Amino acid sequence: MHPKNAKTLSMERRFGWRAAAAMALLFTSALAVAADRSGQWTRDIATIANDRNEGRLTGSRGYLRAARYVEKRIRQIGLKPAGQGGTFRQPVSFEEQTIDLANCSAMLTVDDRRFPLRVGSDLIIGARGAPLPQALDAPLVFVGYGLHMPERRYDDFAGLDLRGKIAVVISGGPASLSGPEKAVARSQRARFLAKAGAVGLLSLTTPKQFEIPWSRVTLLATQPGMYLADARLRDTPDGYQSAALNPSIAERIFVGSGHSFAELADLADRSAAVPRFPLKARLSTRLATSHRRLTSPNLIALLEGSDAHLKNQYVVLSAHLDHLGIGEPIGGDRIYNGAMDDASGVASVLDIARQLATGPRLRRSMLFVIMTGEEKGLLGSYYFANHPPVPSSAMVADLNIDMPLPLWKLKKVILEGEDESDLGDVGRSVAAEQDLRVVPDPIPNQNVLIRTDQFSFLRSGIPALAFRFGFERNTPEFQIQHDWFTNRYHAPSDDPQQPGVQASEAIRLDDYMSVIARRIADSPERPHWKQQSLFNDRH
Repeated sequence: MHPKNAKTLSMERRFGWRAAAAMALLFTSALAVAADRSGQWTRDIATIANDRNEGRLTGSRGYLRAARYVEKRIRQIGLKPAGQGGTFRQPVSFEEQTIDLANCSAMLTVDDRRFPLRVGSDLIIGARGAPLPQALDAPLVFVGYGLHMPERRYDDFAGLDLRGKIAVVISGGPASLSGPEKAVARSQRARFLAKAGAVGLLSLTTPKQFEIPWSRVTLLATQPGMYLADARLRDTPDGYQSAALNPSIAERIFVGSGHSFAELADLADRSAAVPRFPLKARLSTRLATSHRRLTSPNLIALLEGSDAHLKNQYVVLSAHLDHLGIGEPIGGDRIYNGAMDDASGVASVLDIARQLATGPRLRRSMLFVIMTGEEKGLLGSYYFANHPPVPSSAMVADLNIDMPLPLWKLKKVILEGEDESDLGDVGRSVAAEQDLRVVPDPIPNQNVLIRTDQFSFLRSGIPALAFRFGFERNTPEFQIQHDWFTNRYHAPSDDPQQPGVQASEAIRLDDYMSVIARRIADSPERPHWKQQSLFNDRH
């Protein structure tokens, strides 16, 4: 017989031995349930991110194999299909664009000097968004941060003639704009530039603002891009070119301008004002691309509400299933498993769905949506937001979980979109009840607001939040996050065997999200926008 621990002795003194025994049994049972959930969460990730699924590239056989597993788990939970034809699937049509790097060329000309650029290493051309031009030759103009937000009294393009030019921008943004404001302005940049007559964009990222080393960026450049087959849903017009320049050669484009990349990078890293000025450089490119059509499904499941009226309104819980597929090897490994990005989010959606399905019935209905095409530009979620299986006006909120990174004890949470609607108020209230603290994104220039699927809902007029483990600058958690991005983000080492993942803490975040989902589903009032929201006029 094991000796009694302090917790058991304390309960016996307070409640008597019979009551204490009952409470100990409940405590042990709760631990067993938590262990079972943690184990299932871990098994779901291990299966979804298994090498056999070949990195789950959108539309690939590995993606479809992982989708079949998720469908099996959804059936076990007891959710109803809400996809096409009585299935869980919503097919989404894409066009895949592949750049043949070996048959591309680029030239930077400054005055009379010509600098050949290697496409794929010196110059990375984006294959997403829309069909690329086969040839382009245009002068460059430096437009600072390249942010157009006149409603916030900030406009880097004011007074500039951009017709027939390539706009050169630097990463970051002014301190006068919030992180979400800068992110939203970036999301609208391609459409604004094309309307102003610009033919392309050249991005410069300061060395301090890189999430992953340039060497890894170049490896990812070999992968195909995608855009929605329905041209009406594209933000980027045909023939528009977006590219990024290796920062090690960025000084070349500023020759003769009276400015240097080092000077501008220092300003950008401090979120200071950055000048705009003409350049004596022009860029020409010749591209070889190939295209093919493919289809990949979103997965949609329904948990029907109990209220005669409110069950016709829906709270969406979402994560993405796709990742990067098979790519250039790192350390001999070519499979980009995407265990944390975002098999972990899918596993959490399944865990939360199980808790909500087995608890008291919700008043509103829930849609559990597992997205495709997130890594190709939030394409599956944007298609879903524009082609939902229910009326768009009936979707009251989206709660999205993408790469939460449970790598430390859950004490803080980051809620992307918290200031846009009263969902943030709900999130803060529930956090206080669970002894958690909501903290702002400590790296706002990474534009997370527009890089996860909840942005597709926000821009479609539906209040949304995205959830992550919280951290602050100059803390051990900040360093853990930094090291994980440097070594594992969009790399084969983001696999199910990686160390440091704390499944029990992930379940705590699931519990936090479950309470928020239930509170929204049971509230007589639907969420509403804050007056100052960037999306207040879009619903």
